[in-house]
Amino acid sequence: MKIKLYIITIGLFFSGCSDFLEIDPPYTQDAENFFERQEDYERALVGAYDLLQGSFLNIWIGEIASDNAIAGGESVTDTEGLHEIENMSHDAVNNELRSIWRWNYAGLTRANYILEFKDKIDFEGKDQIIAECQFLRAYYYFQLVKFFGDVPLILDKRLGAEEAKEIERTSKSEVYRQIESDLKAAAAVLPEVQVIKGKVTKGAARSLLGKVQLYQNKFDQAASTLDSVIQSSMYSLINDYSQLFSVANEGHSETVFDIEYSGLEGGSYGCFICLEGNVAPGFQGIRQYNGPVYGDGNSYNLPTQDLYDFFDANDPRKDATVLNLDEFISKQANPDQIEYAKGAGGHTGFYNNKYIKKQGEIGLPDNDLTSPVNYKVIRYADVLLMAAEAHNRKSSPNDAKALEYLNLVRTRVGMPSISSNGSNLTEDIWNERRSELSGEGLRFFDLVRTGKASTEIDNFVPGKHELFPIPQVEIDLAGGNWSQNPNY
Repeated sequence: MKIKLYIITIGLFFSGCSDFLEIDPPYTQDAENFFERQEDYERALVGAYDLLQGSFLNIWIGEIASDNAIAGGESVTDTEGLHEIENMSHDAVNNELRSIWRWNYAGLTRANYILEFKDKIDFEGKDQIIAECQFLRAYYYFQLVKFFGDVPLILDKRLGAEEAKEIERTSKSEVYRQIESDLKAAAAVLPEVQVIKGKVTKGAARSLLGKVQLYQNKFDQAASTLDSVIQSSMYSLINDYSQLFSVANEGHSETVFDIEYSGLEGGSYGCFICLEGNVAPGFQGIRQYNGPVYGDGNSYNLPTQDLYDFFDANDPRKDATVLNLDEFISKQANPDQIEYAKGAGGHTGFYNNKYIKKQGEIGLPDNDLTSPVNYKVIRYADVLLMAAEAHNRKSSPNDAKALEYLNLVRTRVGMPSISSNGSNLTEDIWNERRSELSGEGLRFFDLVRTGKASTEIDNFVPGKHELFPIPQVEIDLAGGNWSQNPNY
């Protein structure tokens, strides 16, 4: 059957990518009479999850906009929007920023479509489907508010084309309130463990809620929320840091929320959001590489010398995070036979070793587009470090608890314990986040929320670059009644 989902929102005439929205004949259902069976809700939920596939852009922009990476690629006009973001010269006409806007609104719109009809029929397990939708809507809105600040808040309904032209941007404080409300409601219903791999859990909802509270400087609330995740004993740090991102070790005890990718279904460059594979590892691979361990790729999102030098020389996370390619080649049995090329989009000599194409983890052709490596959105080390920061910065600081959590992360990789306190401990926690989480798309947003972006990012303009511009085409499609973010 062909399902026509008339879910237009804010200029979101989502062309292409019809795999979840259109299923060919033999008959037609419109949106109002679609939800007649449990299976209809389950199929629509798959569609709401599907837009998580675009989260590879979070990795790229979260690293490239920071001091961690440059855009790289074949040339400076190859994915030009990423080079503009690297240089802090981006404006309201930027394909990558428009994709962030469109894909996240597409995702939350699919969740809203289910929530609009949440009371139409009853069946066992519907409460969990609704909870998953609430989590997904919260996740998509969190991405939007992180990138753009005030954004239109649409709940439990679809918008017609004319109504879309009348809606206003909603203050980010109100958007955050809704995100928190959705996550609290989801956490109250979701199970600790899901039978189906990749579905969100109670721990995922609580962890994202703690992150959302931390981003708002609600440290007392964040500490309590994140403590509940830690005290659940559902998660633990794995022993071998280098195996955190391997396909063979998926679903390990440190995974709180990851996005599932498959290497079994091909795709094309014409629609990255249509892919079932993870784009990031192939695009971040070594250009024209011919040698052991790794596969060839497109040399995007290249770590900087600054990041490489930041690590303690004895920290095993250095090599697990940043591949120093020439050093790696020099240690091989046949270094003279190993070849690679440098892209004209920039070359640092370093590659993202967490999300990179490796032999044995390659999907179907074109294998640049079909990596099966999952994206770790939240892992337990992040929860511990967020909790450490929250305890250190809350109204009545508990530095002893903050140190306990911080040193769990350090002990896992054999680094010596830290014993600082107060503002020095705050800095130590922030530095630990860079050591532990670089390459995962968090750095830019950490620098912005901690007020350190202007001192760490070249060309960063305070009062402007904390947010990205609203795509101009979306302002135009909304009737021109939105103001642009400051100084764009």
